[in-house]
Amino acid sequence: MPRVKRGVTKHAAHKATLEMAKGYFLGRHRFYKKAHEQVLKSLQYAFDHRRERKGDMRKLWIERINAAARAQGMTYSEFMYAVKLTGITVNRKLLADMAIKDPKAFNNIVTMVQAKTK
Repeated sequence: MPRVKRGVTKHAAHKATLEMAKGYFLGRHRFYKKAHEQVLKSLQYAFDHRRERKGDMRKLWIERINAAARAQGMTYSEFMYAVKLTGITVNRKLLADMAIKDPKAFNNIVTMVQAKTK
């Protein structure tokens, strides 16, 4: 069986890791061992925070809906309860987008909801 030298493969792997570590501070983008450790940690953070981001976005939508609803004299919880009672099937993402980009449409929903609940 012939002897196998792994220099080319190892060099390619190190190069790939250092490429992923581009932009890191000090030795973390220069030295393979430190770069490898940081790349692994960074990939783990990316994996974890992809799931976390979904909750962050929901919090943002709730804040935006709350601000827009309060401008019309309702709290977020009152507004969402009334939306549910009236049978409007618009999710938080769309409501938040409407509150920012199309305030007139959002105000129409608020007035419709207020009329139904009173």
